[in-house]
Amino acid sequence: MKFIKSILFFGIIILLSSCVAKNDVKVIKLAHGLDVKHSVHQAMVFMGEDLEKRSGGKMKVDIYPSSQLGSERECLELLQIGSLGMTKVSAGVLENFAPKMKIFGLPFLFKNKQHVFNVLDGPIGKMLLDDGVQYWLKGMGYYDAGSRSFYTKEKPINKPEDLAGLKIRVMESISAMEMVRSLGGSPTPISWGELYTSLQQGVVDGAENNPPSFYFSGHYEVCKHYSLDEHSVLPDVLVMGTHLWDRLSKQEQQWLTESVKVSIDYQRKLWAESETECLKKVQEAGVKIYRPDKTLFSAKVGKMYDQYKDNKAMYQLIQDIKATN
Repeated sequence: MKFIKSILFFGIIILLSSCVAKNDVKVIKLAHGLDVKHSVHQAMVFMGEDLEKRSGGKMKVDIYPSSQLGSERECLELLQIGSLGMTKVSAGVLENFAPKMKIFGLPFLFKNKQHVFNVLDGPIGKMLLDDGVQYWLKGMGYYDAGSRSFYTKEKPINKPEDLAGLKIRVMESISAMEMVRSLGGSPTPISWGELYTSLQQGVVDGAENNPPSFYFSGHYEVCKHYSLDEHSVLPDVLVMGTHLWDRLSKQEQQWLTESVKVSIDYQRKLWAESETECLKKVQEAGVKIYRPDKTLFSAKVGKMYDQYKDNKAMYQLIQDIKATN
């Protein structure tokens, strides 16, 4: 199976080009792992339409959703070698390529939604987007991905002790694994595309994610307990390969930057509506919603902050985020 996947992966590399010219129109290839009903996909479609209008038809975006071109990690690797133009990944996956992004993996870092946006849209967010440039990855902006919470098959998670003995799926993120381990669970990295089957077959007992992802993935069909502890905020990051960015003219870069900005504003409005609707949908499907005492969870993760005390840059970054109004 791995051999077949390798053949397919390298076949994609041969067939793809990050940006192709069709009748003097630059077409940017963008791949991601989300369902087409997801607000982030809809925002990307909106971005493409805006870019085509803004450029007078000189630029377009071709979108490949639902992991057609590989996992989030594989798409980032395609960006690095110049075989793909853009992708959307979770900040949790991006931390493996842009180390400072691991700051988002710290649980209970933000006070509320406005605090999140003030950080993302300010100088701290800009600095973090630039952290991957040395690795050929240019962050273009942040889409709202809400807060992540635990969902499980057999029992709810109302206190950290409820995680004892449970295998919880996490992203390929060191921070996510540390967080689940700190709370008493057993973190199990599994790709998003394989998670539904893994839940069905009992490879893992649960996972953690935001309401729209829980709903659109169909995981609510298997997991009937959703505990809104809202432990972490991991934004979705729109990333572009520097190979392609550096080939664009200043005008083309400006058009793309402006189209990304309007798509972010559009997505955040869609997200707020989607969160409410998706929670309603999973409840109608028989999922029980719990709202545990968050202080019970936050009290268990202090050592994740303590480990940065010897890293002056990261520890200062934590203080700067907490001090942001």
